[in-house]
Amino acid sequence: MLTPRFTIHDSAKDPHASIWFAVPEGFTEMPLDALLAPPGSPAAEELRQALAPVIEAVPDEITRQQFTARLAAGQQLLLALHEVGTVHCSLGLHRDDVDDTDSGYGRPLLSLFTLSWRETAWAPRAIAAARAVVTAEGHTHIEYLDLPCGPASLSEMVRTAPADSGVPQEPLLQIYAHLPHPDGKRLAVLTLSTMAVGRREHYRRMLHQIADMVSFENPLTSPA
Repeated sequence: MLTPRFTIHDSAKDPHASIWFAVPEGFTEMPLDALLAPPGSPAAEELRQALAPVIEAVPDEITRQQFTARLAAGQQLLLALHEVGTVHCSLGLHRDDVDDTDSGYGRPLLSLFTLSWRETAWAPRAIAAARAVVTAEGHTHIEYLDLPCGPASLSEMVRTAPADSGVPQEPLLQIYAHLPHPDGKRLAVLTLSTMAVGRREHYRRMLHQIADMVSFENPLTSPA
């Protein structure tokens, strides 16, 4: 049996951290602080210097403008997530090892994992976990769990963008885990989004594994 391997992020040693979690291989964290740094700040300058070689390597001006526009659009998306309480965002890339047809085997499966804080009225943790999904519209496959970090609820939704939105009309699967904080006043909301709707069971198990690793107490602290 293989022993799981973990890479410890520097944020795990932050004395002000209020949640710890782990993601499986295949996920790359988006540096929110750098991508959303105010213009003129040291972090914004570091980002500009890091991207300069990439932009200079673009072969022509039109492609360079397209790259810059897409980067700006991505920053706007991250800003929107940040404004609703998102504190972590990771892109997932995995190979489809289930579809063994000639045309489908090995195709990339993309996903987006986010962790957000949601303020809520005080309630016992088990009630807060249930209320998070009972009061939400459109949630299906609801499950209540007793995780190492406490009570939690899992649910999922399939969304499709409006026809006039300009966004592709492909269904988007979003799987949620609601984990009430011990203070009873906020929820940690873990969301795994993917357009691979046919692999919902695999992504559901993946989010369950991530939620199972969550801790509201520093797991790296050595016992006295």
